[in-house]
Amino acid sequence: MKDKWKIPVQIILFIVVFLILLLPVSYMVRTNGDVKDRFAGFYAEKEDTLDIIMIGSSPVFPYYAAPKLWGETGIAMYPLSSNMQRPVAMRYLVEEAEKTQSPELYIFEMRMYTIEDQGLLENMAYTRGVTDNMKYSAHRIRTIQAMVPEDDEEGRLTYYFDIMKYHTNWKMLALPSEWANMFYHNESPTKGYTLKDEVGPQPMPDCGGAEGTKPIPPEQEACLRELLLFLEKGNKEALFLVSPYGESLEEQQMFNYMEEITASYGYPFLNMNNYYEEIGIVFEEDFADYGSHTNAVGAEKCTDFLRQYLTEHYGFQDKRGDSRYASWDQAYTLWQKDMETARETIRERIANEDYAVIEEE
Repeated sequence: MKDKWKIPVQIILFIVVFLILLLPVSYMVRTNGDVKDRFAGFYAEKEDTLDIIMIGSSPVFPYYAAPKLWGETGIAMYPLSSNMQRPVAMRYLVEEAEKTQSPELYIFEMRMYTIEDQGLLENMAYTRGVTDNMKYSAHRIRTIQAMVPEDDEEGRLTYYFDIMKYHTNWKMLALPSEWANMFYHNESPTKGYTLKDEVGPQPMPDCGGAEGTKPIPPEQEACLRELLLFLEKGNKEALFLVSPYGESLEEQQMFNYMEEITASYGYPFLNMNNYYEEIGIVFEEDFADYGSHTNAVGAEKCTDFLRQYLTEHYGFQDKRGDSRYASWDQAYTLWQKDMETARETIRERIANEDYAVIEEE
């Protein structure tokens, strides 16, 4: 009888051990970079310690210096963001965040709602930036089903088991930094913030504050309304935000259209393109890449403007001095040091007209 069960038990044990080893290896061979570090850093934050979670695309992490906001207010804000993040992901990232955090406020960056989803689907990186940086779970499967069409050329299977995509990245196993990611739980020293010291000037847009509306792509409006209903049903506080950039008149009118929608659900909409003077933003000096993303000096100004808005409209508790936030104090110290160097670098680049070179994709 024992011999009869010996082989099946050995097979089952082998499968169990294989799956246990597969999980950390899968995490480690995922392509490394800022987005991976940001998500792993989010998972490493202590439970129920984040006051604000900011969700959205690439404007989120270089525009708003979470360590600076913490050091000056005691508000813990973390960016759960990826490059060219498709709007359909936002609702699912809220649900992912709720597994470990109960923030007082969600902030959603709205720039991507102006872009048709079909164009974004043509580059799988805009989907994988979200799905391949989530921990394995049933909710991750639901996120993939929402973001990946059933007839996707690669097939959903390579999204469910992303090691099929990254199986050639075995060199990652030789990196000490990736061993820290084996459980996708690796603290971010900068709390997800990316400091940029490049300079890429452009003239200030003349359409900030313009009136009129223009509908956004219908699939993005559907995503927005679904997100609003989800937030409303969950009784969650949210702020919809547009970061200042080299926008067009058409985009400004799309933001006006979004504002009408969010207002109809009772949620505020802060389009920072209406406040260039109040922010003090200088397009010729404060951007890293010709009006798309701020450099460190521009981020200081945007963070200051957001800080003022948050303190005027919300009642966040100042948590400085709480021992649970020692890593946030360290992040602020690190930011101060890096910021001092960045200011000098940016000044020199402006003086020497040493402007950023944008590589064509």
